[in-house]
Amino acid sequence: MSIVRRKMILGTPRAPRFLRVFRRNAEAAHSRGNRVKLFTSGADFFPAMLGALAEARHHIHAEFYIVRDDATGAAFAEALLAAAARGVEVSLIYDYIGCFDTPSAYFRRLERGGVRCLAFNPPPFRRGIAWFDKRDHRKMAVIDGETAFTGGVNIGDEYSGFGFPCERWRDVGIRIDGPAVMDLSQLFREFWRDERGSASPAWHQERPPVAAAGDADVMVISDGPYHARSFIRNAFRIAMAGAGESIRIMNPYFVPGPRVVRSLLRAVRRGVRVQIILPAKSDVPIVRLVSRSYYSPLLREGIEIFERQGPVLHAKVMLIDDAWGVVGSANLDQRSFHRNYEVNAIVASHEFGSQVAEMFAEDLAGSRRVVLEEHEQRGWHVRVLERLCGSVSWFL
Repeated sequence: MSIVRRKMILGTPRAPRFLRVFRRNAEAAHSRGNRVKLFTSGADFFPAMLGALAEARHHIHAEFYIVRDDATGAAFAEALLAAAARGVEVSLIYDYIGCFDTPSAYFRRLERGGVRCLAFNPPPFRRGIAWFDKRDHRKMAVIDGETAFTGGVNIGDEYSGFGFPCERWRDVGIRIDGPAVMDLSQLFREFWRDERGSASPAWHQERPPVAAAGDADVMVISDGPYHARSFIRNAFRIAMAGAGESIRIMNPYFVPGPRVVRSLLRAVRRGVRVQIILPAKSDVPIVRLVSRSYYSPLLREGIEIFERQGPVLHAKVMLIDDAWGVVGSANLDQRSFHRNYEVNAIVASHEFGSQVAEMFAEDLAGSRRVVLEEHEQRGWHVRVLERLCGSVSWFL
């Protein structure tokens, strides 16, 4: 992709040429006139989403990788059942493997209450045993085609902050109002039709265009294992190539591969300040080992790496030049690039960028900077483990 070899892409992220490059290389759906609000914790995200579900008039499209049968899952189920009881068409897609620990009675109750439920990829795997490795990793809820919630937040106590303190995770979500919501709704409907083989008759009814609600440009990037190339990875790399001043990344699973590493190194070599916040502790320890194997070449080139202390970091955010940000379900790893269904929202807005920059500064204050000299002193046994785990990084 030649665009990532260029020094910059036409200045401002709102430049028409920049947006065209994005749409062409990442097949992004672009819309103007949106309002986007950042939620810096699940404790803020869930009350807002549940409140919007309670106000739904026509339909709800919900798609989540994990839906747990806990306090948060119960509140979510009650909101969907209440909507269905008042005549709202409610559809839910969940990942079978992601919800493996959730009792089937949870979903049977929803279906008895009028909620249409669709499990992604239940056994037997109709596309072959290799399809077992695919996941529907998206997280989004679309209300009436006018309001949407998305990000890295699953349905569970650890994401909402309702669980015990040691189980709470650090996560991020957004609310979108405006035309971009229809792009997410269309993505849901296409996926439902592909998996179920049929659609609701109501989906064929014409609806008026969604009115503008703000001044933010939003691009919706979706990806899946059926693509020959990774649009999610392309979007990350184009974003890095377009940076003129700064790149700030927060991600829980950092196994970027050589192409993303080259994009980061090109950015810092042309004078862009690159800061990366990663978790000090991870729910998948093997991923943390592989992530640390990438530290040395990045640190030597001047990239700043921080490990966030405290709760498990699960937020997936990138901020470019404090002017536009990327928030969604995708991690910087090979699974998100090649084997998961993912969705990211790219928001071009100085107001939204300021919200993300403020959040990033707060997380930076709670993080410990990784120093190259200290990192190089880790023991030989740790290096051996990193090398061994790195050999299976494709499958993480």
